[in-house]
Amino acid sequence: MRFGGFVIHGNAAPTLGRCLDSLAAVCDELVAVDSGASDGSAELAVARGAQRISHPWEGYGAARAVAARALSRCDYLFFLDSDEWLEPEAVARLRAWKASGPCAPYYTIVRRDWAELSTGRFLFASDPHVRIARPERASWTSRMLVHEALPRGEALPTGALVEHRFATSIAEFRAKEERYALLWAIQAHAEGRRAKWPALQTPAHAVRLGLLKGALFRGGAAGLALAWGFGRYHARKHALLRALRRGEHAELVRALEEGRLRDLQRMLP
Repeated sequence: MRFGGFVIHGNAAPTLGRCLDSLAAVCDELVAVDSGASDGSAELAVARGAQRISHPWEGYGAARAVAARALSRCDYLFFLDSDEWLEPEAVARLRAWKASGPCAPYYTIVRRDWAELSTGRFLFASDPHVRIARPERASWTSRMLVHEALPRGEALPTGALVEHRFATSIAEFRAKEERYALLWAIQAHAEGRRAKWPALQTPAHAVRLGLLKGALFRGGAAGLALAWGFGRYHARKHALLRALRRGEHAELVRALEEGRLRDLQRMLP
């Protein structure tokens, strides 16, 4: 079985090396999609043996589709974000999975989100994500602006964990909310999704992540602050979706409809 791996990166030099080493430890082919790095990340990827593909940023779906085309001769595709990595036990599990003769269309890996704050390091949350797919079932398209959208229903677990450098400061985490929330809303609007009640999202997600999933107990006040911020992000997503339905941000909606993805990215606040 031929296993292809890829990463999409911009300026990611502090974390990219560890990510590439993880992919190289389990994959037969390695692709790095460079979305415009200027900090030496592209050169680092080539030095690690990756095939470099330069692709201006148009969103996650477009970049992943580019990587999938480059790895189309592989039996399965596997991807990590540039701030993710595998510990030795995960490498061993994926090698065992690869040797087992897998045949399902999709497989999941549990991602562990680590907060690395000035107050300390703690596990914020962990959830399964579809990260392995057959090339013909990897349905990434340019209209997928913010998430991979691979179906979980047909996915089987690998038992492996992927580590994610989730947040290094609460202020930086909050600064990303508006951009990602707006991208999500534009995509959701195009898909005809219905908006949830925004006022309920912040407390609901704060309770789910802070209390039910334990971020408060592992990270204290910082864990609760991150959980609240994650809830605010979800509230903002649905508030923006309602705004789009009222006709706001029409130029961004039109850019997606017309396939002008680079223009869309440039016009974002």
